Amino acid sequence: MDMSVTPELAAFREEVRAWIEKAMPEDIAEKARNNAYFPHEDVMRWHRILFEKGWVAPHWPKEYGGTGWDIGRRAIFSEELVRAGAPALSPFGIGMVGPLLIEYGTEEQKQRFLPKILSGEEVWCQGYSEPNAGSDLASLKLRAVRDGDHYVLNGQKTWTTDAQYADWIFLLARTDDSGRKQEGITFLLADLRNTPGITVKPFLTTGGTDAFSETWFANARVPVSNRVGPEGGGWAMAKALLGHERTLIGGVAESAKWLRHVKFVAQRTAVGDRTLLDDEDFRRRIARLEMRLRALEMAQNRTLAAAQLGRAPGPESSILKLVGTEIYQEITELCMDAMGHDALGWFDSPPEALPPWEQWIASQFNYLRAATIYGGSNEIQRNIIAKHILRLPGA
Repeated sequence: MDMSVTPELAAFREEVRAWIEKAMPEDIAEKARNNAYFPHEDVMRWHRILFEKGWVAPHWPKEYGGTGWDIGRRAIFSEELVRAGAPALSPFGIGMVGPLLIEYGTEEQKQRFLPKILSGEEVWCQGYSEPNAGSDLASLKLRAVRDGDHYVLNGQKTWTTDAQYADWIFLLARTDDSGRKQEGITFLLADLRNTPGITVKPFLTTGGTDAFSETWFANARVPVSNRVGPEGGGWAMAKALLGHERTLIGGVAESAKWLRHVKFVAQRTAVGDRTLLDDEDFRRRIARLEMRLRALEMAQNRTLAAAQLGRAPGPESSILKLVGTEIYQEITELCMDAMGHDALGWFDSPPEALPPWEQWIASQFNYLRAATIYGGSNEIQRNIIAKHILRLPGA
């Protein structure tokens, strides 16, 4: 992929930057300036603004509502959204189940689900992890028993992010115990709002946000027509979808934004008659992270170039997830160090105790302790890299 900045790409960047500045509501822009937390209502408001512009799913094929941009323009668009601090859209519809349905869904499923994912009319969540099946996802126990034109589901999912806001959930369920555990898993779509027997129980993250839920299934009936792919073929669907998720989790632009925020905080932290940003040791820590982030960006560009040629994310997405989440954690830790005693504050601290640009740092630091776990723990990613990329014996 030619990453040189052509006049056309430079003009496109200016167009995107100007539109975001004009389109973003002022209350959202104020939160963006302070790296604040965006509640679900803000996220969906921004989703609808992007949808009205036609820019909500640039990576989708144009016939399904995508923009038709090449990979360079899509990368620029993503960078500019993050640079502006815009709310990150929920990835489960636009970034995960949508692309999966485009690739594997029936024509009826595409017509039924894709337009409402695109518009934000229907919100999605993911049902993968269970209390005893997280990193070892193939050990899942949620049972789906065929009964005529339905599957009857019994069991539990956990870490179902935003399930309390979602209309639909895509999930993995066990339909067969007779062979290898990966072979007895089926990929299903369930209506959270209108299916008797599904109960969602939200709980707080360590960052104090309401992201997660437990989801229970008690004789919940899901139509067979909501199965994606063949019965027992869910593991292939899961791996394809996780490839998309891990590429998203890499978070190069997000880390770059937080690194800028580190510098912003350090410039406002006095150390004697200088600022923390003048300290050589602190600047050295920033430089190390910037070099690692630049290397990760190059790896991400290779993945994007492969996507431009029509190749779905493969095992290399594990590299992005592994390195990206570790860098993200280290940057927020550096931001906490830059705050000094202010790092003891919290997002509900009074303004006189904590300036607005510091209020959400501790929450983000706490939440991101999970980044090396969700989307497949980093230990699992190392196994994938060893087996499929390094091809180490015994991996």
